[in-house]
Amino acid sequence: MKIAIFGKTFNEGFRLYISELMSILLDHHCEIMIYKPFYDFICCETGSEPMECKTFTGYDDFDQGCELMVSIGGDGTFLATIPFVILHNIPVIGINSGRLGFLANISKENIRGAFESIFSGNFDYEYRTLICFKQPEDMFNGMNFALNDITIHTSDASLITIDAYINDEFLNTYWTDGLIVSTPTGSTAYSLSVGGPIVVPGSGNLIIAPISSHNLTVRPLIIPDSSIISLRVNSRSGKYSVASDNKIKIFENQEWFKIGKSDHKLKMLKLPNSSFYSTLRNKLKWGEDVRN
Repeated sequence: MKIAIFGKTFNEGFRLYISELMSILLDHHCEIMIYKPFYDFICCETGSEPMECKTFTGYDDFDQGCELMVSIGGDGTFLATIPFVILHNIPVIGINSGRLGFLANISKENIRGAFESIFSGNFDYEYRTLICFKQPEDMFNGMNFALNDITIHTSDASLITIDAYINDEFLNTYWTDGLIVSTPTGSTAYSLSVGGPIVVPGSGNLIIAPISSHNLTVRPLIIPDSSIISLRVNSRSGKYSVASDNKIKIFENQEWFKIGKSDHKLKMLKLPNSSFYSTLRNKLKWGEDVRN
């Protein structure tokens, strides 16, 4: 099996687990390909001899014949793997080397059990909706899609105004610090922190959530993911930022943005006894009585 590994760094307590992962993959005669900066970090951090494996530094030298991408880190690291896999329909799975992680949901203690399921074929696939810029289409060098959210945000202390349309019908003018357009996957990310609802992946919805709205009656809105959202942004200072997951760009002029569901979907590996509901219970501590 040909497996790619992407990561950035990890803390000292994860050394044992990275060694365990490599041992498991080698025992199963996997062909391993590691992101070069992460490969160098592993060798330095563990003090081990260089491993016999391939490396990649970007999209140009990434092996498109890879059968699985393994992200090691948090959700931010997981998001960084998407441009490598999305165009080639490569499945991805995340090992959480830190704390809270909705996307990187394999705990370090469960690495062996997870890969036993993978190598025995005891898994399924789930497909997550992406959103993208329909206009302008050349955002972020063509990588104009997001798994979590697309966010427009003021670059200073002044409010921005955003005229919002749904399928060319006027919705509202937001006087706000910013606006989040989120997928169901992203409903547990930035959108949740501004009071947005949790939406189950596969529900066929998008969420529009204002950030610190000047009008307190303006609330998050759930719409069908077949909708096209048009946003006209004005900033008093002339500057505002536009982010697509972990990619960001600064604008200085009034601009129209059109956002909708992408033609691409992210293919994620789904392991036994793992579900969105169990993740909510585990990550958000639902059902626990903090008084005891």
